[in-house]
Amino acid sequence: MPARLAALLTPPGATNDARLLVLARSLRGFVDGAVSVLLASYLTDLGFSPVQIGLLITGTLLGSAALTLATGLYAHRLSPRVILLAACALMLMTGLGFAGVTAFWPLLVIAVAGTLNPSSGDVSVFLPTEQALLTRTIDDRGRTALFARYNLAGIFFGALGALASGLPVALARRADWDLVDAQRSGFVVYAMAAVLLALVYRRLSPAVDPEPAASTAGPLSTSRALVLRLAALFSVDAFGGGFVVQSLLALWLFRRFGLSVETAGALFFAAGLLSATSQLASAWLAGRIGLIRTMVYSHIPSNLLLIGAALAPSAPVAIALLLGRMALSQMDVPARQSYVMAMVPPAERAAAASVTNVPRSLASASAPAIGGVLLSLSSFGWPLVLGGVAKLVYDLLLLAQFRDKPPQEELRAASRRA
Repeated sequence: MPARLAALLTPPGATNDARLLVLARSLRGFVDGAVSVLLASYLTDLGFSPVQIGLLITGTLLGSAALTLATGLYAHRLSPRVILLAACALMLMTGLGFAGVTAFWPLLVIAVAGTLNPSSGDVSVFLPTEQALLTRTIDDRGRTALFARYNLAGIFFGALGALASGLPVALARRADWDLVDAQRSGFVVYAMAAVLLALVYRRLSPAVDPEPAASTAGPLSTSRALVLRLAALFSVDAFGGGFVVQSLLALWLFRRFGLSVETAGALFFAAGLLSATSQLASAWLAGRIGLIRTMVYSHIPSNLLLIGAALAPSAPVAIALLLGRMALSQMDVPARQSYVMAMVPPAERAAAASVTNVPRSLASASAPAIGGVLLSLSSFGWPLVLGGVAKLVYDLLLLAQFRDKPPQEELRAASRRA
C-alpha cells in the first residue's frame, strides 16, 4: 500500500508512525487473509481429516495466545521495535515451515510455535505492541477513529488477500501444475511478507518508545481488576468466534455446499469489504452512543444472522446471511480496543492489550477442534449456531456490567453538551 494511501487511512492529527503502523497492519492483513482461506484447502489436499485440520487451527491460536501473553507482560522492559522485528523473524520461519513440511505432527509444532493466523481478525503476537504504539501517535479524541482506520486497513487488505487466495489454484488448473505446490506458494509469499514488515517497523521513530518511568513499572499494577473482568467477558465472545474463524468457515462451505476455493475467496473478499466499511461507522456511532453501546448494539443482530446462515437451505441464502453478518460483526472491534486503552494508564496499555487478547486467543483456540469434530460428523452448521449463541451471551453480559462505566472522555463530552 503506497504511503499516500496510508495517510488517507489515518485521521487528522495522527503522526507518521501511525501511518507506518497502518501500513504494517495492511500488509499483515493481506497475507493473513490469503493463507486463512488457503489453509483448509491446502491441508485437505495434503490428506488431513477435518479433525486434524481443526487441531492445527487450534494449535495456531494456542501459540498466538502464549506469544501474545509473553509480549504484553514483558513489553514494558523492551523496545517495541525489537519486539516487532523479532515477531517478523518468527513469521518468516512460520511461512517457510508450512511451505516445506507436510507431516501432521511437525506441522502442529510449527502451528503452535508460529504466527499463522487462521482468522479474518488479528490474533497475532504483533497486536498488543501495535495497539499500545497507536495510542502514542494521536490524542484521546482521535483514538477511536485511528483504531477504526487501523482495523479498516487490516480487514480491507485481508479481503484482498482472501480474493487472491484463489489465484494459485486457478493458475494450477490452467497450466496443469501440481495443486499442492501451487497452494504452497501462498505460504512462501507469507514468509516473504515478513521481510517487508521488518523494513516498515525499522522506520518507526524513537517517539513511539515508552517513557523511561513506564519501562520500570510492573504490568497492570493499578488496573488489574478491571482488565481481568474485561478479559473474562472478551473470552466468551472469542470462544464463539473460534467456531467461525475464516479457515473453519471455509471448510464448512466446502463440505456443506461444495464451494470452490475461488468462490470462497470471492465471498471472503466481499465480506471483508463490508466489514472494513463498517469500521468507519463504528467511530461515528461511538461518538454518539458511547463505546459500550456501540459494541453491543452492532453485535447482537450480526450474531442472529450468523445463526440464520447455519439454517440456510441453499448456498445463496447462506452467503447473503453471512455477508449481512460481516457488515456488522466487526463494528465492535475499534470500540473495544479504544475502550480498553481509555480505561488503563498509558504505562499499562501494552499489558492490558495482551491480557485482554490472550484469553480471547485461548478461548477461541478450543472451538475449532470442536467445530472440526462436528463437521466430521455432519455438514450442518452446528459451529455457526454455537458461535452465535456464545456471542449473544457475551453481548448481554457486557451491557449489564459496563454500560454505566464509560471512559473519562465520554463523561467530559457529556458534561460539555450539558
